[in-house]
Amino acid sequence: MSGIGTGYDLSTTTYSPDGKVFQVDYACKAVDNGGLALGIKCSDGVVLGVEKLLPFKMLVPGSNRRIAPVDRHAGMAGAGLAPDARQIMSRARSECANYKSFYGDKIPSKILADRMANYLHMFTLYWSVRPFGAAVLLAVRDPATGKYELYLLEPSGECQRYHGMAIGKGRQAAKNEVEKLKLGEMSCLEAVKEAARIIVTTHDEKDKDYECELAWICDDSGGEFKKVPKDIADEAIAAAKRALEDDDAMDAD
Repeated sequence: MSGIGTGYDLSTTTYSPDGKVFQVDYACKAVDNGGLALGIKCSDGVVLGVEKLLPFKMLVPGSNRRIAPVDRHAGMAGAGLAPDARQIMSRARSECANYKSFYGDKIPSKILADRMANYLHMFTLYWSVRPFGAAVLLAVRDPATGKYELYLLEPSGECQRYHGMAIGKGRQAAKNEVEKLKLGEMSCLEAVKEAARIIVTTHDEKDKDYECELAWICDDSGGEFKKVPKDIADEAIAAAKRALEDDDAMDAD
């Protein structure tokens, strides 16, 4: 009974005999079913990349973005249920605005990450709500130190700081690729190419149509969270696709 969740998965306030909260586990499954999102912390900033799946051909290209700024010095990429990810981003914007209104300065990275982690955790404490079916990567430049940081916020409220991380569909293969990179030596320009390559190579062929979204916060962007310039992003994505086609051709031979 405890192994399959029967009787213990009706509420987030109920633990199973082996110490699990099944509603949180189900939320994490929703994240794993969403398109890939990855973050790479470099020597001069942080790059975020997202594989946005396109289940319908009639969708407008470039719409329904899964990467968004929450302040000038911070941005998020979401994986899992898109409406849940948007709600998390909306809350992050409110936290940034409220802090600046009260203290007159940009919110520090650690405080923003902790406040968002507490917000996510709150939805695992009451029977009348459900956990968010989304996880987000937070890229931020600390206004006090000027250092760039990358955080992962999970549906459970877990908050960890990383040099590189991948979430969503195909996350394990993407994490393996991120671990091979020399993150401390890479520039963000190099990381953009690597992020595009990882997204293209780990894409599941069963999901035919997809878009690759790329954003960064780095010295090249003036310390502000912005979309990677279109010419740089298009070149990186095209190069990744050419490399994949060349590899497929060599395998066919």
